[in-house]
Amino acid sequence: MNIKGVAIIGAAIATTLAGCTTAIAQSVACDARCLEEIGQQYRAAYRAHDKSAAPFAQDVRYTENNIEMPFPDGTWDTVSTEPGPPVMLSDPSTGNVAIFTTITQDEIEGFLAIRLHVDDERRIDEVEHIVSTKRNLSSPPTPIGSIDGYRPLDLWTEIVPEDERLSRAELAAHANGYFDTLQLNDGEIRGTCFRPDAIRLENGMLFDDIAGGFESGRYFFNNRVRRDIVMVDERRQVAIGRGFIDHKGVLNEYTLTDGSQARSIFQEPQSWGLLEAFRVTDGCIGSVLATFYQAPYYQRSPWTPASGQ
Repeated sequence: MNIKGVAIIGAAIATTLAGCTTAIAQSVACDARCLEEIGQQYRAAYRAHDKSAAPFAQDVRYTENNIEMPFPDGTWDTVSTEPGPPVMLSDPSTGNVAIFTTITQDEIEGFLAIRLHVDDERRIDEVEHIVSTKRNLSSPPTPIGSIDGYRPLDLWTEIVPEDERLSRAELAAHANGYFDTLQLNDGEIRGTCFRPDAIRLENGMLFDDIAGGFESGRYFFNNRVRRDIVMVDERRQVAIGRGFIDHKGVLNEYTLTDGSQARSIFQEPQSWGLLEAFRVTDGCIGSVLATFYQAPYYQRSPWTPASGQ
């Protein structure tokens, strides 16, 4: 990373430390191996529609696409298979586990991102799902791929040696920098940097040249990117954000950084809800996993504190 990149990251870290809303619930009773074993038990229970197959607390707070509901409900009743392959991430400092995977509901393919919180008794007391299918990406469309082609990079499972790791604050700063770059994208990359080979899997669809897309200013129609950094997997050098991308629908034509004209596809107020993971390699973002759904305009997450975004 060049000197300019170091300066940008340093400024972003200061911002993150001042304003980051990373989950604060602590769980010192369950290390990474423990958390990921519970994550595997959750996957098995979910597929079997059997909550007795995983360790749940007596009271479980449960949301699907940011709607709070009794547990179990939603896709717990309709999931047929989980083809995967899953990516599992853990954060012992906050007791959180994240899983990015694929599911089917009878003939309906979908992408599923899960956040679980494990309490000090090693029981799951929070379940957060973001589910994306073609049905809930109705209009305007966001990319969605086929679950048959879903293959996250192997680096998502790699454990990074301790002497090569960035701090929690630095990883969170990269995630916030990505979101800051996405908001009113004007060609400037803010608070982060990208490896030349960086890719993004968004609802299973592959995007390469992430930096080039941002430098073109093509995402200028993103009026707001509200977000919380919900967990950090230090061992795998990943930060995960929950958020919403808001489109006011007032932008029509706009100018890209090369002088060409573009037209916004958003002609009415609309938001995307998301869980998104950022894998940092050699000081820059190298891979992104994102699960999006179409949300009511300016929807809030019930997990976000009232004082938050």
